[in-house]
Amino acid sequence: MRIFLTGATGFIGSAIVPELLAAGHQVLGLTRSDAGARALADAGAEPHRGDIEDLDSLRRGAAKVDAVIHTAFDHDFSNFAANCEKDRRVIMAMGEALAGSDRPLLITSGTGMGTPESGGLATEDVFNTGHPNPRVVSEITGARLLEGGVNVSVMRLPQVHDTVKQGLISPLIEVTRQKGVSAYLGEGNNRWPSCHVLDVARLYRLAIERGEAGARYHAVAEEGVAAREIAEVVGRGLTLPVVSLLPEEAPGHFGWLAMFVGLDMPASSAWTQATLGWQPTGPGLIADLAAMRYELLN
Repeated sequence: MRIFLTGATGFIGSAIVPELLAAGHQVLGLTRSDAGARALADAGAEPHRGDIEDLDSLRRGAAKVDAVIHTAFDHDFSNFAANCEKDRRVIMAMGEALAGSDRPLLITSGTGMGTPESGGLATEDVFNTGHPNPRVVSEITGARLLEGGVNVSVMRLPQVHDTVKQGLISPLIEVTRQKGVSAYLGEGNNRWPSCHVLDVARLYRLAIERGEAGARYHAVAEEGVAAREIAEVVGRGLTLPVVSLLPEEAPGHFGWLAMFVGLDMPASSAWTQATLGWQPTGPGLIADLAAMRYELLN
């Protein structure tokens, strides 16, 4: 297939590009810079100039291909709600370009959207439309397009990691360096799911090849890693003390991360693994955090 990939030069997208190419697909990669265009060309992909602010560029990209994988997102969490609304516009624009065809659009969300209202393990068969995370708008938009006949499926991400980046844990490490302590809330038993970036890239490929309208996939290798365990390995890496904070101390210590640090977000990928034959093989989150070169962090 010829596949349009947004976020093609980003953390996850740059891992998806070689995965798709190795499987015999052609990649049209969205990029807004000359450096990004060169990187894509060097990797064997075709650059497509534009960005997520330029909806016409997204429509043009989607019109040229057999399938679309959407991973781009503005990760400025100080404007998180506005950026989620931006993602809604992006999904709508590409969905409109694919309307009237069966060409698949694979969008990106978070595993939290599969958490039941009563709490507990997130699963693929659940879509909690009332979830307080503003990112829920991405899936709501995808569902509306699906109702209109567009072939939309969803990839839900946990903390995606290697030894350089680890999702929300990367800014957490920066807070730890600034504050001089590695902190967690209460007993630190709340859990975050995770998956190595190369396993995630492989799952995106398997999902777009299947092209099943309405499917929801969980890119989860570890159902839940305890916050205290994360804080402890980061503390060792930075040679800083590990401390427990009270919930009311979270905003002053963590800043915008306070909305996430206390959440218990375990997630299953049992259905995803069984349906796509996907078996994660990469290192776990704690192993990657332990192997980081903390001395190289700015």
